[in-house]
Amino acid sequence: MASFVLRRLVEAVPVVLVVCVVVFLLLRLVPGDPAVVLAGPDATASQLEAIRRDLGLDLPIPIQFAIRLARALAGDLGTSLVTGRPVGELVARAFPATAQLALAATLVALALGVPLGVLAALRARTRSDTLVSIVSAVALGVPNFLLGIGALLLFALALGWLPPGGRVDPAEDLRAGLASLVLPALTLGLAPAAALARFVRAELLDVLRLDYVRTARGKGLRERHVVTRHALRNALLPLASVIGVQLARLVGGAIVVEQVFAWPGMGRLALQAALTRDYPLFQGIVLVLVAGALLMSLLADLSYGVLDPRIRSGR
Repeated sequence: MASFVLRRLVEAVPVVLVVCVVVFLLLRLVPGDPAVVLAGPDATASQLEAIRRDLGLDLPIPIQFAIRLARALAGDLGTSLVTGRPVGELVARAFPATAQLALAATLVALALGVPLGVLAALRARTRSDTLVSIVSAVALGVPNFLLGIGALLLFALALGWLPPGGRVDPAEDLRAGLASLVLPALTLGLAPAAALARFVRAELLDVLRLDYVRTARGKGLRERHVVTRHALRNALLPLASVIGVQLARLVGGAIVVEQVFAWPGMGRLALQAALTRDYPLFQGIVLVLVAGALLMSLLADLSYGVLDPRIRSGR
């Protein structure tokens, strides 16, 4: 197990490095100048040049990247060009909101995806199976921002059941905090729920065709016991790895969902940083998100090994 973890950590290093290089270069290629954002459109050429010199933007791009990388390795994510505050502080303030939203969206995905997948598998080629397939296709096909806007119009503006946006800390007001979380979590969790439903359906159908399931039925066990004690238990084992992949995908969806619902998380902060050409802040957020996604993938693989004895024994 220790060698597996060490190998995965070593494999993650080039991934993080490549992402850092790509993000760094893309930010420099995108039209826009941080100096203009800071000084305003009426700034003179000498003022803009002075700002670029102070920020180190007049240095060659390879040297700029080397400086950023050295600081990041030392634990210094830099300082925001817009606010002048440490990037680590801004990320730390936005991280709890994103973590809360990602956890809630994961719970939504599990609560909807697993039961629907089981239902579709047990009633394969029936109306229930067809309905689940249609709903899953719609959930996967409709963009998050359209789902979010539709949810806002229906549940917040038309019906008035839930707040239209913003975040309330559950530690301050539990009821209001949960209410503010419902729409963003549902919007972000629907696509993963559809993916999980399809996965569970396919896995359970495969397991139900195996010999040991037929043997259990031949012994006269009730169908409910055959499904719950034998088929479903083995069908859900690979779910840990799938959840890890879906958690990583939630990162991209969070940027859109947080913007739609004015959720003060890292996704919204990253979008603001990109629009204002705040290079250090955007790079710091991407670095933290990529590291978090890789960590989730590692934990998912480890949990799969813990749950499945065959993986632990190497069979």
